[in-house]
Amino acid sequence: MSTVTAVPLQPVKKSALTTLWVGIIALAVLALAYGWWTTRIPAIDFTVVKEGTGPSPTDTDIALIKYKGALADGTVFDQQEQAPMPVGSVVPGFSQALKRMKKGGSYKIVIPPELGYGKEAKHDQSGKEVIPANSDLHFDVDLLDFRSQAEVEAMQQMMQQQMMQQMQQQGGQGGGAPKGQ
Repeated sequence: MSTVTAVPLQPVKKSALTTLWVGIIALAVLALAYGWWTTRIPAIDFTVVKEGTGPSPTDTDIALIKYKGALADGTVFDQQEQAPMPVGSVVPGFSQALKRMKKGGSYKIVIPPELGYGKEAKHDQSGKEVIPANSDLHFDVDLLDFRSQAEVEAMQQMMQQQMMQQMQQQGGQGGGAPKGQ
């Protein structure tokens, strides 16, 4: 036979219920404010077309990319088959996108003006406006490869040394002035 022990419950004070409801309302207001605030922060639109492999570049890396940049109306403003991009030195939206990519992947990116060129129009060398102020930038990007800044500098030094050696070798193989008579 089981026994039940009765425990007397204390009545809840009205002030405690009021405090509870005020807290719930305050949390709801904060959640709405947070939701509004986070939608106001500009963000890139990042779509994976083909997933790459391995790690992603960092701010100190130089990415080798193939890309096409266009305006919302489809007007292409720039494209390259192989372009080195210092991840930490490009417009903020492009940097954010590069740091989410993986080698061998293909991506579509839309960068809002706040993370692109903003209120400034971009002009080509002749002075013609290429990107109007407050433009969304649409990119198709393939991440071909990336290396650290230190690796790239070491490769450049090695190439310079090889060129110097070749020039010295060519200069010593009969390329001097003819001997006098």
